[in-house]
Amino acid sequence: MVIGNSLSIVNATKYYKKFKAVDDVNLTVNQGEFLTILGPSGSGKTSLLKLIAGFEQLSNGSIVLNDVDISKKKPYEREIGMLFQNYALFPHMTVFDNIAYPLRLRKFPKEVIKQKVETILKLIHLEQFGSRYPEQLSGGQQQRVALARAIVFNPPLLLLDEPLGALDKQLRKQMQLEIKHIQKQVGITTVSVTHDQEEALTMSDKICVMNNGKVEQIDTPENIYKHPKNRFVAEFIGEINLIKGNVVNVSEENVKVKVHDSFIADVERIKDFGIEVKNQSMLIALRPENIQIARDLSQFQNTIQAKIIETIYVGEAVNIKTVTETGEEITAKIPAHMSDLSGSGRDILLGWNSKDACLIQDEKTA
Repeated sequence: MVIGNSLSIVNATKYYKKFKAVDDVNLTVNQGEFLTILGPSGSGKTSLLKLIAGFEQLSNGSIVLNDVDISKKKPYEREIGMLFQNYALFPHMTVFDNIAYPLRLRKFPKEVIKQKVETILKLIHLEQFGSRYPEQLSGGQQQRVALARAIVFNPPLLLLDEPLGALDKQLRKQMQLEIKHIQKQVGITTVSVTHDQEEALTMSDKICVMNNGKVEQIDTPENIYKHPKNRFVAEFIGEINLIKGNVVNVSEENVKVKVHDSFIADVERIKDFGIEVKNQSMLIALRPENIQIARDLSQFQNTIQAKIIETIYVGEAVNIKTVTETGEEITAKIPAHMSDLSGSGRDILLGWNSKDACLIQDEKTA
């Protein structure tokens, strides 16, 4: 129904007096793509969204939508669809009239309005709810109505501002998938802002991680999670172990990292790591769920002796906090049905394969 458009942000900078909220940001969102801007409070993600929407003006740079520079245009001139956390539905209007509002504002003919609203009500599975008022709907239904209103007039771009923040956890998970499915069906280029990592990983084609106004990494959810570019991204997205060591050898397939005299780890080589990293201090980034309890030294490419210091039951899994003989703290996440460990003080062998870890720069020594 909606044809998506590409969005390019070039050298975008925003000052609030002397404070640089957005610092020379460059990113491109391809036609029909879903990009999430992710970061902690104060990272600049909301400021960037306001710049795209036109609620704030750039101090420097440009914003180009479908080959047209919209940097100087007022918000209403940009014709962008927006979905806010609080939905902003009109309580005195029915569902039909709420969705029809942007069409009437643009003076669409009555028969076109009727056809478009009925079509989108079917898309959001609320075709029987047109005559109801917002207070008669659940939170999830209200959100779908707000989403329908945001896209019914075929905007070139959809902006989502913490769209799921008002929902409880279970409904939030359900709505992540619903919004994603509707977005893909409609094919609209979408930029969402959130601080929720799971939401970003679930919904996005690409994720832009921001910190202190700067872009730390733009990549697919899988690459952001499996191959974080730096320490900030590694620690911000999910749980992670960072084990310090020195690179002692680089081959075509693996990088060998000496953690201590009795343990040299194999890490699968990523193409941009070359011989120049030899002898450098690096961090082995290893997700807890990629570590298992080994039966013997031959089961995995990497095995290390450790002592359990704490076990934490988290429902589907048990987090096992351990410490090695030389003081490295490593947390493993073992499926609950596979773990019979309890208490602390027990010696175990931890194991993982080279493909399950990656190397990142040790910024403290860089």
